[in-house]
Amino acid sequence: MRACVPLIVAVLCRLAWAADEDPREPEPFLELEEETEGAPASDLYAAPNSCQGRCLEAFDKHHLCHCNARCPEFGNCCEDFESLCGHEGFSHISDAITKEELQSTSEKIYRADTNKAQKADIVLNSQNCISPSETSDQVDRCPEPLFTYVNEKLFSKPTYAAFINLLNNYQRATGHGEHFTAQQLAEQDTFLREAMKTAVMKELYGFLHQQNRYSTEQEFVNDLKNMWFGLYARGKEERDSGGFEHVFSGEIKKGKVTGFHNWIQFYMQEKEGLVDYYSHICDGRWDSHPHVLALQFSWDGYYKEVSSTFIGSSPEFEFALYSLCFIVRPGKVCQLSLSGHPLAIQTYTWDKSTYGNGKKYIATAYVVSSTQ
Repeated sequence: MRACVPLIVAVLCRLAWAADEDPREPEPFLELEEETEGAPASDLYAAPNSCQGRCLEAFDKHHLCHCNARCPEFGNCCEDFESLCGHEGFSHISDAITKEELQSTSEKIYRADTNKAQKADIVLNSQNCISPSETSDQVDRCPEPLFTYVNEKLFSKPTYAAFINLLNNYQRATGHGEHFTAQQLAEQDTFLREAMKTAVMKELYGFLHQQNRYSTEQEFVNDLKNMWFGLYARGKEERDSGGFEHVFSGEIKKGKVTGFHNWIQFYMQEKEGLVDYYSHICDGRWDSHPHVLALQFSWDGYYKEVSSTFIGSSPEFEFALYSLCFIVRPGKVCQLSLSGHPLAIQTYTWDKSTYGNGKKYIATAYVVSSTQ
C-alpha cells in the first residue's frame, strides 16, 4: 500500500503557502464533478432585458442588462432587478455577507451539531490512496469495505430516521419522471420539521433572519422545501430530478454516478452489497467527526470517479451547510471554517426552471476542498 499522506500534502489537502496566496485557503480536489449541466445563459431566458429566472447569475457581457450581486454598484441592473431579486441573497450590495461572517457562522453550526457521530461510533478502513491521475482507471484497489463499523443507534435519532426515510423515494436513473406519493411528501415535511428542532438549523435560520434573508421561520422552511425537494428535468423528459435526490441519494446519468455525497447513504448501500469502495484521493482525518473523504466507488456497477463526502456528520449539519452556501453563495465557491479547518463548498443552481418569484432550485452541492 502506498503512503497517502505525502500525496495529500502535495496535491490535495495541503495549505497554500505561496506568498501571494492565503495560507488558510484550502486547495480543491481534482476532477470532482461534471455536473454543471445548465444551458448557456443566453439560451435560458426569453426576455434578455429582464431578471426573470436570472437572480444572482454570473456576469455575462452579452446580456443587455444584469442581475448579479454588483449590478447596483455599476448601475447596469435590469429594470425589474429590485422587484424580482429583492430577497435573493446578494440582492443589495449593502446586504453582502462577508467570508468572515460565513466562517463564523459555520463554526457556530459546527459547534451546535450535538447529533454528530462520536469518535467510537464509526470505524473506517480507508485502505489504498491513489493519485488524481488514477481516478479514471476504474480499478478496485481496496478489497475490504470502507466502513468497518457504524453504531447504528445513531439512526434512531429523529433527524437520522427522517433522513433515511427520504433516501428511497427516488428512481436513481435520470430520464424517468419522479412522482411523490402523499406519504413521501409527508416524509419531506417530517424531515424539515425534525431538522428545524435542532440547534444546527436554529443557528442557520437565526443568521439568515438577522441578515434579512427570511422574515419568518415558516418562510425559510417553505423555501428549503422548494429548493431541495422541488423537481425539474435534467433531460428533455418530465421532471426527473431534484437537489435532495442528487446530493444525498445519488443519481445515474449516461452510465455514471452523479451526486451521491452522503456517508449514511454510502454506508447503507455498502452494507447491502450495492456499493463497492475502490480507493480514495484524500482522507482529511480530523480529531473528531465530521471529516471529509474524497473517494472512488462503484454503485451497483456504475462508477463514480471522485466524490467528496462528510464522514460522521448529522443529516441536519450537511443540510445546513449546503443550504447556507446555496442561499448566500449560489453557484460559487463558499469558504467556511469547521473547528479551525478551512473548508470550501461548491453549489450550482438549476437555471432551466425556477420556482416562486424567479428563485432557482439547487442542482448540486459538495465539498471541493479541505485541509487536515
